[in-house]
Amino acid sequence: MPALPSVLITGASSGIGAVYADRFARRGHDLVLVARDDQRMEALAATLRAETGVSIDVVKADLTQAPDLNAVAGRLREDDTIGVLINNAGAGLSGQFADQSSAAQQNLIALNVSAVVELANAVAPRFAKAGSGAIVNIGSVVGLAPEFGLTTYGATKAFVLFLSQGLAFELGPKGVYVQAVLPSGTRTEIWDRSGADPANLPPLMEVADLVDAALVGFDRREPVTIPPLQDAGLWDAFQGARQAMLPGFAATAPADRYRG
Repeated sequence: MPALPSVLITGASSGIGAVYADRFARRGHDLVLVARDDQRMEALAATLRAETGVSIDVVKADLTQAPDLNAVAGRLREDDTIGVLINNAGAGLSGQFADQSSAAQQNLIALNVSAVVELANAVAPRFAKAGSGAIVNIGSVVGLAPEFGLTTYGATKAFVLFLSQGLAFELGPKGVYVQAVLPSGTRTEIWDRSGADPANLPPLMEVADLVDAALVGFDRREPVTIPPLQDAGLWDAFQGARQAMLPGFAATAPADRYRG
């Protein structure tokens, strides 16, 4: 791979994806921008080409549609200039589980889970063979907090975290860096698209602040980056408690506390 690999960013027309595009372009990386809104991507690409001189390809794709998803996956498999995948495309879903339609939930899962897996799976073998590359998966703190009440959305983001940790375990020894980024509420268009009531929105982080913090974690090669978490020791304690349970999972008999 070249010293500065190309970066493929999904959900690149606005919000987090657009800021990632700006930041990587200003670092000198060529880009492949993927989203449904090609006009907004073309406008962003024109600006970044003029200001940074990098090469930018725009790919119009709806990652919930198999032909589009397959095309992007094919690009990741075949284009060995791409050395960084930013799995950012995602959606939210407002309301309570019992009130949400099955179709809406399945569409959410298709974008937040299935597309993330498909694209990571497309690029992982090539990265592992090359002994380099990076996969960044955008999750959410909601994936750690069922108390927030966003059940299906939170479940998709819990999946993204686990997937990232599992990929890091498998691919890290082969030279591939995998990062899970867990934003809190961020000022993006996801709120409008999910049908959220603006009057009930929580305090929101600015997108630029979120991405800049995530890139600090990227440069440090953190496996999990949680930009709003002030005390990193809390995450370390969480991880420590989880890992302390692992030996007990090998038991072949129920714990004494379950015996009558």
